[in-house]
Amino acid sequence: MGSARLYLAVAVGGFRRYASYRAATAAGVFTNTVFGLILVYTYLALWEERPGLGGYDQAQAVTYVWLGQCLYATLAIQGGGAEKDLMGRIRTGEIAVDLYRPVDLQLWWLAGDLGRALFQMLGRGVVPFLFGWLFFPMALPSEVSVWGAFTVALLLAAVVSFAIRYLAALCAFWLMDGMGISQVVMITGVFFSGMVLPLNAFPGVYGDVVRVLPWAAQIQVPADVLMGETEPWGAFAFQAAWAVALLALGRLVQSAATRRVVVQGG
Repeated sequence: MGSARLYLAVAVGGFRRYASYRAATAAGVFTNTVFGLILVYTYLALWEERPGLGGYDQAQAVTYVWLGQCLYATLAIQGGGAEKDLMGRIRTGEIAVDLYRPVDLQLWWLAGDLGRALFQMLGRGVVPFLFGWLFFPMALPSEVSVWGAFTVALLLAAVVSFAIRYLAALCAFWLMDGMGISQVVMITGVFFSGMVLPLNAFPGVYGDVVRVLPWAAQIQVPADVLMGETEPWGAFAFQAAWAVALLALGRLVQSAATRRVVVQGG
């Protein structure tokens, strides 16, 4: 119980920290709404030419756009979550303080990132999504059970997102600088998560491959759960499998890194 309260406090701290950036949050809401409008009209034109692309009708395509804008910052699709701070602490040597804490390093950063994700969804993601709902036809469910399944899918998506970025951050133990790996996180996040185009729309072998990569668990899977395009338990199993695998790999890499810690300034 004590450990649970500790990690809950860390999550609350992550939420409160990002809640203090009011101007940045307002700017993010505006940016996501504008990009949502650009993507919506692009999608509408594309689906006008290719009806049923990816198995979606136009209302589903519109829903996918606004969900993506809601989850863009929530899941740190282009980075900028816990991994940014962790890379900085590794570079400066402050990670030594974290290693001395009587807590689990991975769970500490996961809790903080989940708090950040919750604030980004409520503070930055909900408004663009509601804007889309008010002004465009969207394929949203009326069943409470579907929204409940979607909530579970979002939580698992957040864990998968963290696990990917945590692995990237740990590379700083060897690279000493996180700039390059941050660029990799940004490119892979946008390209493989379905942020630009639903992964269902990619054809052939390439489409088959991207739909089984962990990035698919971030936007594509929650979107399909929300719109009833996939069976929830199968979606949960896919997300949970990647979450467990990536977190376990993160622990192995963390163990290797902390046995021989070499940091700039430390």
